[in-house]
Amino acid sequence: MKRFNKVFTILVLIFLYVPMLVLAVASFNRGSDIATWSGFTFSQYGELFRDGTLLPLLANSLLLAVISAVVATVLGTMAAIGIHNMRGRLRTATIFVTNIPMTNPEIVTGVSLALLFAFAGTMLKRNDVFSFGTLLVAHVTFNLPYVILSVLPKLSQMEPDLQDAALDLGCTPLQAFFKVMIHEILPGVISGALMSFTMSLDDFVISYFVFGPSFVTLPVEIYNYTKKPLHPKIYALFTLLFAVILLVMVVMNLLQARDESRVGTLRRRKRAS
Repeated sequence: MKRFNKVFTILVLIFLYVPMLVLAVASFNRGSDIATWSGFTFSQYGELFRDGTLLPLLANSLLLAVISAVVATVLGTMAAIGIHNMRGRLRTATIFVTNIPMTNPEIVTGVSLALLFAFAGTMLKRNDVFSFGTLLVAHVTFNLPYVILSVLPKLSQMEPDLQDAALDLGCTPLQAFFKVMIHEILPGVISGALMSFTMSLDDFVISYFVFGPSFVTLPVEIYNYTKKPLHPKIYALFTLLFAVILLVMVVMNLLQARDESRVGTLRRRKRAS
Protein backbone atom coordinates (compact mmCIF):
# COMPACT_ATOMS: atom_id res chain seq x y z
CA MET A 1 0.00 0.00 0.00
CA LYS A 2 2.84 2.39 0.84
CA ARG A 3 4.49 1.64 -2.49
CA PHE A 4 1.22 2.37 -4.30
CA ASN A 5 0.90 5.68 -2.44
CA LYS A 6 4.43 6.69 -3.45
CA VAL A 7 3.87 5.78 -7.09
CA PHE A 8 0.52 7.58 -7.14
CA THR A 9 2.08 10.69 -5.56
CA ILE A 10 4.86 10.70 -8.16
CA LEU A 11 2.35 10.39 -10.99
CA VAL A 12 0.32 13.28 -9.59
CA LEU A 13 3.45 15.45 -9.32
CA ILE A 14 4.41 14.56 -12.89
CA PHE A 15 0.92 15.44 -14.12
CA LEU A 16 1.03 18.80 -12.30
CA TYR A 17 4.55 19.99 -13.00
CA VAL A 18 5.68 18.46 -16.30
CA PRO A 19 3.54 20.93 -18.33
CA MET A 20 5.20 23.82 -16.49
CA LEU A 21 8.61 22.25 -17.09
CA VAL A 22 7.85 21.96 -20.81
CA LEU A 23 6.75 25.60 -20.83
CA ALA A 24 9.95 26.70 -19.08
CA VAL A 25 12.12 24.75 -21.52
CA ALA A 26 10.20 26.24 -24.46
CA SER A 27 10.90 29.75 -23.14
CA PHE A 28 14.63 29.11 -23.71
CA ASN A 29 14.14 27.53 -27.15
CA ARG A 30 15.63 29.41 -30.09
CA GLY A 31 12.86 28.26 -32.42
CA SER A 32 9.14 28.91 -32.31
CA ASP A 33 8.07 25.24 -32.44
CA ILE A 34 7.63 23.93 -28.92
CA ALA A 35 8.12 20.34 -30.11
CA THR A 36 11.51 21.00 -31.74
CA TRP A 37 14.60 22.07 -29.83
CA SER A 38 16.57 24.57 -31.92
CA GLY A 39 19.13 25.70 -29.36
CA PHE A 40 19.37 27.56 -26.06
CA THR A 41 18.74 31.30 -25.98
CA PHE A 42 17.59 34.17 -23.77
CA SER A 43 16.22 36.09 -26.74
CA GLN A 44 12.58 35.32 -25.84
CA TYR A 45 13.07 37.06 -22.49
CA GLY A 46 14.76 39.96 -24.25
CA GLU A 47 11.77 40.36 -26.57
CA LEU A 48 9.44 40.15 -23.58
CA PHE A 49 11.15 42.99 -21.73
CA ARG A 50 11.17 45.10 -24.90
CA ASP A 51 7.44 44.54 -25.44
CA GLY A 52 5.45 47.73 -25.12
CA THR A 53 2.09 45.99 -24.63
CA LEU A 54 2.56 43.06 -22.27
CA LEU A 55 4.72 44.81 -19.67
CA PRO A 56 2.22 47.63 -18.96
CA LEU A 57 -0.50 44.98 -18.63
CA LEU A 58 1.70 43.03 -16.24
CA ALA A 59 2.18 46.23 -14.25
CA ASN A 60 -1.62 46.64 -14.15
CA SER A 61 -2.02 43.10 -12.81
CA LEU A 62 0.66 43.61 -10.16
CA LEU A 63 -0.84 46.94 -9.09
CA LEU A 64 -4.31 45.43 -8.82
CA ALA A 65 -3.00 42.36 -6.97
CA VAL A 66 -1.09 44.43 -4.40
CA ILE A 67 -3.90 46.90 -3.70
CA SER A 68 -6.63 44.24 -3.56
CA ALA A 69 -4.47 42.06 -1.29
CA VAL A 70 -3.85 44.96 1.11
CA VAL A 71 -7.53 45.97 1.22
CA ALA A 72 -8.72 42.36 1.56
CA THR A 73 -6.17 41.69 4.32
CA VAL A 74 -7.27 44.69 6.37
CA LEU A 75 -10.99 44.02 5.93
CA GLY A 76 -10.59 40.25 6.30
CA THR A 77 -8.61 40.57 9.53
CA MET A 78 -11.25 42.88 11.00
CA ALA A 79 -13.99 40.49 9.89
CA ALA A 80 -12.14 37.49 11.36
CA ILE A 81 -11.88 39.23 14.74
CA GLY A 82 -15.58 40.01 14.65
CA ILE A 83 -16.47 36.42 13.74
CA HIS A 84 -14.15 35.11 16.46
CA ASN A 85 -16.02 37.14 19.07
CA MET A 86 -19.39 35.79 17.92
CA ARG A 87 -21.06 32.88 19.68
CA GLY A 88 -23.52 30.14 18.86
CA ARG A 89 -25.57 29.97 15.69
CA LEU A 90 -24.67 33.47 14.56
CA ARG A 91 -20.99 32.49 14.33
CA THR A 92 -21.83 29.26 12.47
CA ALA A 93 -24.10 31.07 10.02
CA THR A 94 -21.51 33.79 9.39
CA ILE A 95 -18.75 31.28 8.68
CA PHE A 96 -21.11 29.41 6.33
CA VAL A 97 -21.89 32.61 4.42
CA THR A 98 -18.18 33.45 4.31
CA ASN A 99 -17.40 30.12 2.65
CA ILE A 100 -19.95 30.58 -0.14
CA PRO A 101 -17.71 32.76 -2.41
CA MET A 102 -15.03 30.06 -2.25
CA THR A 103 -17.37 27.28 -3.38
CA ASN A 104 -19.39 29.38 -5.80
CA PRO A 105 -18.33 28.91 -9.47
CA GLU A 106 -16.21 31.82 -10.63
CA ILE A 107 -18.33 32.37 -13.72
CA VAL A 108 -21.41 32.80 -11.52
CA THR A 109 -19.55 35.29 -9.32
CA GLY A 110 -18.28 37.17 -12.37
CA VAL A 111 -21.69 37.43 -14.03
CA SER A 112 -23.33 38.44 -10.75
CA LEU A 113 -20.82 41.22 -10.13
CA ALA A 114 -21.10 42.40 -13.75
CA LEU A 115 -24.88 42.67 -13.41
CA LEU A 116 -24.50 44.51 -10.11
CA PHE A 117 -22.05 47.02 -11.58
CA ALA A 118 -24.21 47.46 -14.69
CA PHE A 119 -27.22 48.16 -12.48
CA ALA A 120 -25.19 50.69 -10.47
CA GLY A 121 -24.07 52.34 -13.71
CA THR A 122 -27.68 52.60 -14.87
CA MET A 123 -28.71 54.17 -11.58
CA LEU A 124 -25.82 56.63 -11.77
CA LYS A 125 -26.45 57.22 -15.52
CA ARG A 126 -22.87 56.29 -16.40
CA ASN A 127 -21.74 54.21 -19.37
CA ASP A 128 -18.13 53.86 -18.23
CA VAL A 129 -18.79 52.13 -14.92
CA PHE A 130 -16.44 49.22 -15.70
CA SER A 131 -12.94 50.34 -14.76
CA PHE A 132 -10.17 49.80 -12.23
CA GLY A 133 -12.72 50.35 -9.45
CA THR A 134 -14.94 47.45 -10.53
CA LEU A 135 -11.92 45.17 -10.84
CA LEU A 136 -10.72 46.18 -7.37
CA VAL A 137 -14.11 45.56 -5.76
CA ALA A 138 -14.40 42.17 -7.49
CA HIS A 139 -10.91 41.05 -6.45
CA VAL A 140 -11.39 42.18 -2.85
CA THR A 141 -14.70 40.30 -2.80
CA PHE A 142 -13.27 36.91 -3.75
CA ASN A 143 -10.09 37.44 -1.68
CA LEU A 144 -11.87 38.20 1.61
CA PRO A 145 -12.82 34.59 2.47
CA TYR A 146 -9.22 33.42 2.09
CA VAL A 147 -7.99 36.07 4.52
CA ILE A 148 -10.75 35.32 7.02
CA LEU A 149 -10.09 31.59 6.94
CA SER A 150 -6.35 32.20 7.35
CA VAL A 151 -6.74 34.49 10.37
CA LEU A 152 -9.51 32.63 12.24
CA PRO A 153 -7.37 29.61 13.23
CA LYS A 154 -4.69 31.91 14.64
CA LEU A 155 -7.30 33.71 16.72
CA SER A 156 -8.46 30.35 18.06
CA GLN A 157 -4.88 29.38 18.97
CA MET A 158 -4.26 32.66 20.80
CA GLU A 159 -4.43 32.64 24.58
CA PRO A 160 -7.82 34.19 25.41
CA ASP A 161 -6.47 36.06 28.44
CA LEU A 162 -3.79 38.01 26.56
CA GLN A 163 -6.09 40.76 25.32
CA ASP A 164 -7.85 41.01 28.69
CA ALA A 165 -4.48 41.33 30.41
CA ALA A 166 -3.49 44.15 28.06
CA LEU A 167 -6.77 45.96 28.76
CA ASP A 168 -6.28 45.52 32.52
CA LEU A 169 -2.81 47.05 32.20
CA GLY A 170 -4.26 50.22 30.70
CA CYS A 171 -4.29 49.60 26.96
CA THR A 172 -7.19 50.74 24.86
CA PRO A 173 -8.76 48.06 22.61
CA LEU A 174 -6.85 49.49 19.64
CA GLN A 175 -3.56 49.48 21.55
CA ALA A 176 -4.22 45.94 22.74
CA PHE A 177 -4.70 44.85 19.15
CA PHE A 178 -1.45 46.36 17.85
CA LYS A 179 0.67 45.52 20.90
CA VAL A 180 -0.62 42.03 21.66
CA MET A 181 -3.08 40.47 19.24
CA ILE A 182 -1.40 41.36 15.94
CA HIS A 183 1.79 39.54 16.96
CA GLU A 184 -0.15 36.35 17.67
CA ILE A 185 -2.15 36.33 14.43
CA LEU A 186 0.54 37.79 12.16
CA PRO A 187 1.38 34.46 10.43
CA GLY A 188 -2.28 34.05 9.46
CA VAL A 189 -2.48 37.64 8.26
CA ILE A 190 0.62 37.22 6.10
CA SER A 191 -0.64 33.89 4.71
CA GLY A 192 -3.97 35.50 3.82
CA ALA A 193 -2.22 38.44 2.15
CA LEU A 194 0.03 36.18 0.07
CA MET A 195 -2.92 33.99 -0.92
CA SER A 196 -4.90 37.07 -1.92
CA PHE A 197 -1.99 38.33 -4.00
CA THR A 198 -1.61 35.06 -5.93
CA MET A 199 -5.37 34.67 -6.44
CA SER A 200 -5.68 38.21 -7.77
CA LEU A 201 -2.58 38.07 -9.97
CA ASP A 202 -3.74 35.15 -12.11
CA ASP A 203 -7.52 35.64 -12.02
CA PHE A 204 -9.17 35.63 -15.42
CA VAL A 205 -12.79 34.45 -15.19
CA ILE A 206 -14.12 37.11 -12.80
CA SER A 207 -11.88 39.83 -14.23
CA TYR A 208 -13.15 39.14 -17.74
CA PHE A 209 -16.70 40.13 -16.75
CA VAL A 210 -15.85 43.29 -14.79
CA PHE A 211 -12.91 44.91 -16.61
CA GLY A 212 -13.18 48.04 -18.69
CA PRO A 213 -11.15 49.34 -21.65
CA SER A 214 -9.41 51.89 -19.42
CA PHE A 215 -7.75 49.21 -17.28
CA VAL A 216 -6.99 45.74 -18.66
CA THR A 217 -5.14 43.03 -16.73
CA LEU A 218 -2.63 40.61 -18.19
CA PRO A 219 -4.75 37.40 -17.88
CA VAL A 220 -7.59 39.05 -19.80
CA GLU A 221 -5.26 40.14 -22.59
CA ILE A 222 -3.57 36.73 -22.72
CA TYR A 223 -6.97 35.25 -23.56
CA ASN A 224 -6.87 37.18 -26.83
CA TYR A 225 -3.40 35.75 -27.57
CA THR A 226 -4.71 32.18 -27.29
CA LYS A 227 -6.92 32.74 -30.35
CA LYS A 228 -3.82 32.65 -32.54
CA PRO A 229 -0.42 30.87 -32.43
CA LEU A 230 1.47 31.97 -29.33
CA HIS A 231 4.71 33.88 -29.70
CA PRO A 232 7.60 32.29 -27.74
CA LYS A 233 7.87 35.41 -25.59
CA ILE A 234 4.53 34.40 -24.07
CA TYR A 235 6.23 31.22 -22.84
CA ALA A 236 8.82 33.40 -21.14
CA LEU A 237 6.09 35.50 -19.54
CA PHE A 238 4.26 32.42 -18.24
CA THR A 239 7.52 31.03 -16.85
CA LEU A 240 8.24 34.24 -14.94
CA LEU A 241 4.70 34.34 -13.54
CA PHE A 242 4.97 30.72 -12.44
CA ALA A 243 8.31 31.46 -10.75
CA VAL A 244 6.86 34.45 -8.88
CA ILE A 245 3.80 32.52 -7.68
CA LEU A 246 5.96 29.53 -6.73
CA LEU A 247 8.21 31.82 -4.69
CA VAL A 248 5.21 33.33 -2.91
CA MET A 249 3.82 29.89 -2.10
CA VAL A 250 7.20 28.71 -0.77
CA VAL A 251 7.42 31.76 1.48
CA MET A 252 3.87 31.14 2.71
CA ASN A 253 4.61 27.48 3.49
CA LEU A 254 7.80 28.42 5.32
CA LEU A 255 5.91 30.93 7.44
CA GLN A 256 3.25 28.34 8.26
CA ALA A 257 5.88 25.74 9.17
CA ARG A 258 7.68 28.26 11.37
CA ASP A 259 4.45 29.21 13.10
CA GLU A 260 3.49 25.57 13.69
CA SER A 261 6.92 24.93 15.16
CA ARG A 262 6.55 27.94 17.46
CA VAL A 263 3.08 26.84 18.59
CA GLY A 264 4.36 23.31 19.24
CA THR A 265 7.26 24.65 21.31
CA LEU A 266 4.93 26.84 23.39
CA ARG A 267 2.60 23.90 24.01
CA ARG A 268 5.46 21.68 25.15
CA ARG A 269 6.71 24.38 27.52
CA LYS A 270 3.20 24.83 28.88
CA ARG A 271 2.84 21.10 29.54
CA ALA A 272 6.27 20.96 31.16
CA SER A 273 5.38 23.80 33.51
